[in-house]
Amino acid sequence: MSTMVFANYPVKDVQASTEFYTKLGFTKVEEMSNENSSSMRWDDNFWIMLLSHEFYGLFLKNKEIADVRSQSGALTAFSVESPEVVKKIADAAKANGGDYFAVDMGIPEDQMFSLEITDLDGNQFEPVWMEM
Repeated sequence: MSTMVFANYPVKDVQASTEFYTKLGFTKVEEMSNENSSSMRWDDNFWIMLLSHEFYGLFLKNKEIADVRSQSGALTAFSVESPEVVKKIADAAKANGGDYFAVDMGIPEDQMFSLEITDLDGNQFEPVWMEM
C-alpha cells in the first residue's frame, strides 16, 4: 500500500477555499467532506483537508491557530509531472485570489522547478517538478 499524505489547513471560509482549490485542479471528495471540512484530492496519494477554524482547533489542544499571513507553521510540497503544471497551478491561484512567488535555490530549472503558492488564508504550499 502506498503512503497517503493529508495536509490539514485551517480556513476561514470552507466554501470559498473549496472553490479556490477546485480551480487549481483539486477534486472535492464529498464522502469525506461536511460543513466543517472539505477533502480535496490531488491524486491517489496527496490530499489537502480544508478545515474550519473551529474544527481545526479540536486538534490543537492548548495551541492557537497561527496567522499564516505573517507566520509560517509548515510548507507542504508535492510533486507534479512537469514545470508547465507548476505554472498552471500558480496562475490559477493568482487568478482566483491567491498568489505565488519563486525562490532561487540555486538549482537549474531543467533539474527542478517549483513555485510557492499562497491560498486565500495565507496557507503556503509548493508544487514541484524534478527531473528524476
